[in-house]
Amino acid sequence: MSKAAILGKLSQNILPVLRFLLVIFVAVQAQRKQEVKVEEKEFECPHDVGNGNYADPQTCRRFYQCVDGYPYVNRCPSGLYFDDISKFCTFKNEARCGPIASTPAPITEPPTDLAKKCNPAECDLPYCFCSKDGTLIPGGLEPEDVPQMILMTFDGAVNLNNYDHYRKVFNRKRLNPNGCPIKGTFFISHEYSNYHMIQQLANDGHEIATETVSLQQGLQDKGYEEWIGEMIGMRAPFLKPGRNTQYKVLEDFGYIYDSSIGVPASPVPVWPYTLDYKIPHECKSGTCPTKSFPGVWEVPLNAHYVEDYEGGHCPYLDQCVLHNHDADDVLEWLQEDFSRYYDQNRAPYMMPFHTNWFSIKELEQGLHKFLDWVQTLPDVWFVTATQSLTWITDPKPVKELNNLEAWDCSTIWKRGIAKSGIIYPAKVAIIPINAL
Repeated sequence: MSKAAILGKLSQNILPVLRFLLVIFVAVQAQRKQEVKVEEKEFECPHDVGNGNYADPQTCRRFYQCVDGYPYVNRCPSGLYFDDISKFCTFKNEARCGPIASTPAPITEPPTDLAKKCNPAECDLPYCFCSKDGTLIPGGLEPEDVPQMILMTFDGAVNLNNYDHYRKVFNRKRLNPNGCPIKGTFFISHEYSNYHMIQQLANDGHEIATETVSLQQGLQDKGYEEWIGEMIGMRAPFLKPGRNTQYKVLEDFGYIYDSSIGVPASPVPVWPYTLDYKIPHECKSGTCPTKSFPGVWEVPLNAHYVEDYEGGHCPYLDQCVLHNHDADDVLEWLQEDFSRYYDQNRAPYMMPFHTNWFSIKELEQGLHKFLDWVQTLPDVWFVTATQSLTWITDPKPVKELNNLEAWDCSTIWKRGIAKSGIIYPAKVAIIPINAL
């Protein structure tokens, strides 16, 4: 048989196969396009609710992040499922699949004694601080004279699942400009915590605050007695403040600060403020205080995001969708987010985490790259929540901070009094080491 005949016969046999494969390919592509169209048509962001994460009605492996009314589809990392209560991806046995209908509880408090809008003329440091939109720098300092404070906070139990990750972050090689090791704040929940590990963190000078004993749902609707029993810390579960009841407990029991209120995505970040006046931004949770609580500080959680909203926006960093990024992508994302603070009003850059962040290698590596990069900047300080408030109540320019006693590693914090000379209420945000 000639070469031409062989080729002809082969072409006769192959062509039907190629046609069949082409038909299959076209059908698959059409199906994918149809699925994308269905996804786009299926979900509409809730009206009059605001930005946030919402469960996919079809599957718990996927969720939508609504930004200014537009839904961005996101998928949970492999093996994780979207929890429609806590609004982040978690393990299957912990995820409460949505959508879960949420009917706002009726507000029974009469609309009396409501907090007024900020009046700077009657609000003076160190006991009161406010501004019209929350973005003004305390003390009237210029941005270049303000230390860029970074508040690393960690929510939940401390145990074998995360302790070594935390030790790597605070490795004693990362130092503040005054030579002291960088510090963080731990909002501890009692359940599943290893108190020996918590003791070690306290011994290393980290701030040990708490959420609640049980992390139970629905505390925002509880009464005064329930909050007294649960409120042994300064961050409400799931960033769901307990309306005026929670803050009445804080006021009565002399706590310095709360850190439960999220701030929507904003071009300029918000500084901590006292609750003498109405909060200067939208209340994302719908359960923020409406009355005045003089002298109680709020350390808000500004939303994290980048300009094109890649990864969405989030109060906790592990709630932004970055699991498909490599370590360098995560570094660049954090750098852009950070620059919104550093290049503008230098409000404290809070970095809140759950253990979830450290379960993804690329996220953890990206964080370490960011920490090493930011330490090359001369005016960046890693401080605890309370240390940030000691600066805000008595602002000092950057050039004077190396001798600031409140930020010195030898400073001893005692119940009620800090050696910096600032007198606090009897019950403070810091639990003394000998009380653990």
